[in-house]
Amino acid sequence: MVEIKEGEVLEEFYLDKKIIQNVNLYRFTSDSILLSRFARAKYGDNVADFCSGSGVVGFHFLCLHPEISSLTLFEMQKELADMSRRTAQLNSFNCEIFCTRLQDIGSEFNDRFSLVLCNPPYERGGFENAVYEKAVCRKEITLTLPEIIDVAFYKLKFGGRVALLNRADRAAELIFLLKKRGLEPKRIQFVSGAEGDKPYIIMVEAVKGGKEGVEVLPTLVNGR
Repeated sequence: MVEIKEGEVLEEFYLDKKIIQNVNLYRFTSDSILLSRFARAKYGDNVADFCSGSGVVGFHFLCLHPEISSLTLFEMQKELADMSRRTAQLNSFNCEIFCTRLQDIGSEFNDRFSLVLCNPPYERGGFENAVYEKAVCRKEITLTLPEIIDVAFYKLKFGGRVALLNRADRAAELIFLLKKRGLEPKRIQFVSGAEGDKPYIIMVEAVKGGKEGVEVLPTLVNGR
């Protein structure tokens, strides 16, 4: 029997699969589901989920693509990593979960993954009056975009892909940093909240050592 702790609830996220969420901590948004649907799988992929939170991106991707070989989650907050472990147990997901900062992931993971997924904190600024545990999931307090891209580069195999999202108004910065690090953008999709609205999110898939040439997909309308 999987323990459900005080403040926690079970939420459906894929067919009959349920994920443990804490009403007092950061809870996943539709952005996570959009990213897991945007990313493409290859048979036998070794997948890493960076900044995994309660695990929704990685777990949803696993449900969509059971043909992947392995799933490894990396999350720095103990409470969120613990919820991920219990969600994996609840749904019989086969994965590894590590509670660590991305910057501290060991060299034994270098060149290991063929796909990295990341729904990162993408707002600048301090946490002000917000709860710290929630703020670090949204704002670049403990982790920056260049650091995420650096870690992805080292942990990916040559030819491996990274799929991540960020604010649409940071599109130029994101693409520049990826190209600078040798991660060539191959697919881009903007997301808007309604037909005709300006996009608020950009999703990018980049390939380590890939050739130039990018596919720009139609803007996705996400009725939040």
